[in-house]
Amino acid sequence: MRFLKEHLVALTAQLAQTAGMPSGDAQIFADALVDADVHGVSTHGLSRLNVYLSRMELGLIDPHAELRIDRQRGAVLALDAGNGVGQVQAVKALAMLLPRAREKGIAAATIRNSQHFGALSYYCNRAAAQGFILLATTNCEPAMSPAGGSDAFFGTNPIAASFPTGKGFPIKIDLSTSAIARGNIIAAARKNEPIPLGWALDTNGNPTTDAEQALLGTVLTMAGHKGYALALLVELLSGVLSGAAIGPDVGSMYKDLDRKQDIGHFFCLLDIEAFMDRTEFLRRIDSTIDKLKAGRKLAGVAEILVPGERSARTALENERLGVPVSAETWKEIESWCAKFNVAAPLPAT
Repeated sequence: MRFLKEHLVALTAQLAQTAGMPSGDAQIFADALVDADVHGVSTHGLSRLNVYLSRMELGLIDPHAELRIDRQRGAVLALDAGNGVGQVQAVKALAMLLPRAREKGIAAATIRNSQHFGALSYYCNRAAAQGFILLATTNCEPAMSPAGGSDAFFGTNPIAASFPTGKGFPIKIDLSTSAIARGNIIAAARKNEPIPLGWALDTNGNPTTDAEQALLGTVLTMAGHKGYALALLVELLSGVLSGAAIGPDVGSMYKDLDRKQDIGHFFCLLDIEAFMDRTEFLRRIDSTIDKLKAGRKLAGVAEILVPGERSARTALENERLGVPVSAETWKEIESWCAKFNVAAPLPAT
């Protein structure tokens, strides 16, 4: 089923507000979730709404939490999310960094005591739209073992950055340090579908194609020891430096329904104007894109794409045709609508 973007945002905000979030925060939360579905990243969009609302209902997420400053020096902030909604606190943290980066050229923040906050690229794209470059990392609930190990220690620990361009879309680099985002394994398990070899290990440390066994076991790192090193980098910046939980101490969003997650994030914001004139930067980055696309193509390849281009095209299509929502996710949403006495929108024609 497809739904108009504005209808999904309005519905999600209404459900979040009924669950206890202030109206402004509910709007931020809804926009972040639906934006993931708009860009084709449904694993980080409305498919997670059910667990967010459930954790709010259980008191494991504080929908009223304020973002507090623990420490600050110059353009550096150490922030406490107060066990609040991750998407909301991250957007507020970015808003605090923007004026500091304009003044100093660069600003950075750690955020502790937070939650899973969806797609990192959402925050990076917001920064790029204002002429900034945001480098962002976050740790996650344990799902991935270090190279040579079989016990889950790291989350899929993504790294992301977005760069403004003059092409109508930002270059968006958003990658997990695992062989695959765990959300893809969750999606396969929901559909009772197998996963490819090379994605995960079962509880005995053996390669598996069974999605359910993979969820009980561990996801593999990307590129072996290189992915392990990058995962550790993310853990050190997001978990150790922020004061958040580290590795196996991070609470599971789905399994640990008796304790908070205490996830940590790291943001480093660069003002392009501090390095060069923004017009010159756009000329140079557009030229780089043109040169990449002009290179020789492999047989059967119609076009060389740059990171972020495919998702930008997906967003245009979904905004035109309506945003796809799976039947299972829509069933969960309808259940919350019935519970909160909220009218659900009709599918787009």
